[in-house]
Amino acid sequence: MRRDAPACNGGLLTWVRCNAPYKYRFMHLAIVTAGGAGMFCGSCMHDNAWARALTIAGIEVTLLPLYTPIRVDEANQTSTRVFFGGVNVYLDQYVPGWRYLPRWLTRPLDANWLLRAVSNRGVSNNAAELGALTEAILLGQHGPQAREGEQLIRFLTEELKPDAIIFSNVMLCGEVERLKAAFSGPVFCTLQGDDIFLDALPEPYRARVFERLRPIVDHLDGFLVHSRFYARFMQQYLSAPAEKFHELPLGIECRGHTGVPRAVGNPPTIGYFARLASEKGLRELVEAALILQQRNMNFRVLAGGYLNPKQPEYFADVQRLAAPLGDRFHYAGSPNTLAEKVAIFRQFDLLSVPAPYRDPKGLYILEAWANGVPVVQPAHGHFPELIEETTVGGLTVTPGNPTALADGLQRMLTDEAFRRDCARAGWEAVRQNHDLPVLAAATQKLFARILA
Repeated sequence: MRRDAPACNGGLLTWVRCNAPYKYRFMHLAIVTAGGAGMFCGSCMHDNAWARALTIAGIEVTLLPLYTPIRVDEANQTSTRVFFGGVNVYLDQYVPGWRYLPRWLTRPLDANWLLRAVSNRGVSNNAAELGALTEAILLGQHGPQAREGEQLIRFLTEELKPDAIIFSNVMLCGEVERLKAAFSGPVFCTLQGDDIFLDALPEPYRARVFERLRPIVDHLDGFLVHSRFYARFMQQYLSAPAEKFHELPLGIECRGHTGVPRAVGNPPTIGYFARLASEKGLRELVEAALILQQRNMNFRVLAGGYLNPKQPEYFADVQRLAAPLGDRFHYAGSPNTLAEKVAIFRQFDLLSVPAPYRDPKGLYILEAWANGVPVVQPAHGHFPELIEETTVGGLTVTPGNPTALADGLQRMLTDEAFRRDCARAGWEAVRQNHDLPVLAAATQKLFARILA
C-alpha cells in the first residue's frame, strides 16, 4: 500500500522509503517461529508478543509457525497454517519414499488439530534425540524435507511478499540460500538461546550441523539479539561479523501484570517460575534453600513452570533433594493462562531462577518486575545487563555457588527496605524499558533504516 508523503510522520505508522522520492509504503514483516511441540516456549511466546506489538504500532506482521502450532498464554497471533508440519517432517525423514507422495495425500497431516494432538502426547524437543533430523532440515533443498521448504518459500515470495523475513532461530534457516535467490528483501535471524540446543547435539551430527551453518550465516543479512552479552558470544560461536548483529530490547505486555510492590509475606516466599529443566536451575535454588533452612530462616519456596511429560526425571530428582524442606517446598504447576501465571507471581516476595546456563533472555525477570517482585540472579548471561539498567532491581550473585545464592536470598528477605526499593525500581524499569510499545518502536526504527 503506497501513498505520497513529504516525510515520515514519526507516529504509529512507519513509512519506509520506496524507489521514487517521497514515495512510501507500509512496512510488512514476516516472522517465522517454531512451535514448541506443545510446551510453553519463551522464544515463541516472545515472538507472539512481538508480533502483537508491531501490529498495534501499525506495522503489518505475519507470524508463521513451523512444525507445530505455538502454545501461548495470551492471544495467539500466528496464521492458521503450519509449515514444515511436524508429522510430515518426521515421515519425510524416516519413511522411504514418503517425500515423493502426492501432496494432496500428505497435506491432511498438517492440520492444526492433528499437530496439536500429537504435541499433547509429549513430542520430544531434546537435541540429543534430534541430531539426524536437525542436520537434514539444515540441508534445505538437498535434504529430505526439500518439498516442505519449497512450499514455505513459495508462500513467502509469491503470496505474502513481505518487506523483510525474520527466522526465530538459526535451526530454521536451512532454506535461506534458496530463499535469497527468490526474495530481494533482507532475511534476518533472531538468536534466542540457539547454542544450548546446538551444543546438546550428539556427534557426529554437531560437527556436520556446524559445517552446514557456515554458508547459512553468510547468506543471512543479519542477526537480532536481546543482550550485548549474547551478541558478543554468538559472534564468536557462529564466526559471524559484528556488523551483522542488532540489539532489540526484550519485551512483555505489562498491562496484564497487575501485581505491585508490597510488604513481605509471612512466611516470606521465594519464587521460581521457568521451565523445569536443568538449564533453568530449580535444583540450584533448592540447594540454597537447604542452606537457609540450616540457618533457621523463615521462608517457603513456591515453584511454577512447564514440565515436559516425556522428561520427568529432572523434577523427580529435585523433589528428592527438596524432601528435607517438607511443606516449605511446593510446586504450583504450569498455568494455562496469563491470569493464572500472574496469580502465582503475586505470591512471590522475590524471584530466583539461578540458571547454570547463561540465559540470553530471561523473560521471567521482566514478569517478576512487572508484578512488583525483585530478583536474585547469577551474575552471568543477560541478568547483569537487565539488573544494572534498573539500578537496584535486584541482586546478582556468584554463579554456581549455593552459599552465595543463599546469602543473596537471605539479604533480600531480611532487609525489607532494600527489598521494597528493588521491587519499586524493577516495577518502574520494566514499564519504561521493556513494555511492548518500546520493543515495537525499536523494531520500527531498525527496519525503517534497513529497508530505506
